[in-house]
Amino acid sequence: MNPLHAKKSRFLVCAAVCMFIYTFIYLKVPLYDESDDQKFRVKRAECGFYPDELCSALFVGKPAAFKIGNFCQNFYQPKALSCIQTSCSCSTVLKTLHFITRPLSEEEGNFSLAYIITIHKELEMFVRLLRAIYMPQNIYCIHIDEKSPRGYKTAVQNIVNCFENIFISSKREHVVYAGFSRLQADINCMRDLVNSKIQWNYVINLCGQDYPLKTNKEIIQYIKSKWNGKNITPGIVQPLHVKHRTEVSYREYVHSGVPYVYPAKVRKAQPPHNLTIYFGSAYYVLTKGFVEFTLSDARAKALLEWSRDTYSPDEHYWVTLNRLPDAPGATPNAGWQGDLRAIKWKDQEGLSHKGCKGHYVRDICIYGLGDLQWIIESPHLFANKFEAGRNPLALECLERRLRLKVLRQAQVPIEQHWHLQEHSHFNMQLDG
Repeated sequence: MNPLHAKKSRFLVCAAVCMFIYTFIYLKVPLYDESDDQKFRVKRAECGFYPDELCSALFVGKPAAFKIGNFCQNFYQPKALSCIQTSCSCSTVLKTLHFITRPLSEEEGNFSLAYIITIHKELEMFVRLLRAIYMPQNIYCIHIDEKSPRGYKTAVQNIVNCFENIFISSKREHVVYAGFSRLQADINCMRDLVNSKIQWNYVINLCGQDYPLKTNKEIIQYIKSKWNGKNITPGIVQPLHVKHRTEVSYREYVHSGVPYVYPAKVRKAQPPHNLTIYFGSAYYVLTKGFVEFTLSDARAKALLEWSRDTYSPDEHYWVTLNRLPDAPGATPNAGWQGDLRAIKWKDQEGLSHKGCKGHYVRDICIYGLGDLQWIIESPHLFANKFEAGRNPLALECLERRLRLKVLRQAQVPIEQHWHLQEHSHFNMQLDG
């Protein structure tokens, strides 16, 4: 070899190694002030072991990782999940989408959860959510908004057909934001679940933009240790500033193809059975006994009918019934207890969080990369909301972190297809 060429080759190799070492250190060592940081110009080589190194740095809040991550997630467009838009055999679906195919511990095998998942868009986000919470001993009811495109419904059905413990709700609603249809969708699934041959202990409701922060085992242990036999419905007696939701009648309208609810300026009658109306989260964790109670008790049926023309009835229905002393698993004296959702509300900036690093939609943060540290430090079971298409790296980081936790906690031999990736370059603590 020409000596000049040999020296040039050695120089290029040395430069590449130095660039990698610099990136590795840059992501892991605390940075200096922001003015110096702004001088840094991201280059392709600095994505390092993508995405694991970036995820590790984002989880601990390294300022440089946020800037590098925004560049790298645009440079490395994520591959579309296999078998969600194309026809695959069920065995291929299970393996290529990395579904867990047997209980990971005796404790989990003896404590089945039911899930209600309401979806209307973002097929890939739904699949990522489903495989994150899927366990073969659990049962899953999927409610697809009747307004969803036919192709979307078909794709979801094709995936569901591969599982004996996942089904589409027998009755579907045209869901309107803050309308009664959203509550009815959950109730439709509950009717299907109580009639299922699969036995379950608790039901948890999710929307398509939720994602778990805890493993199946951790969720079970949280329920059993803190709420054993009780329902989780965070909420308080209805405050004055939301009383308008149930004092006047609301109607669902469609304008320019967009459905919404609007007050009809007609005062409503008092709540049935002299019930005290509470206000709380639309999310819940409910015992099977309580679900059966809500479907059969006269007070529950009357409250449901009375709630048809209220605003966002799912935010008062469950918590009101769970405060009845004689309801199964009731918590009459509970308040906002129950770590169900990590949500960044816009009006809580400076109080419970330091702002949304993604963007707000209806005053709820759609998470970005800069929110990851806050999310994983949260004690909540799930986080809301995510958009896989807009911030793919944020979701991928959480997905890889969760699956690693799941497999480390497993008490059975690990099957190869349960891994989301062949190799992991994470350098972080997973016990948070």
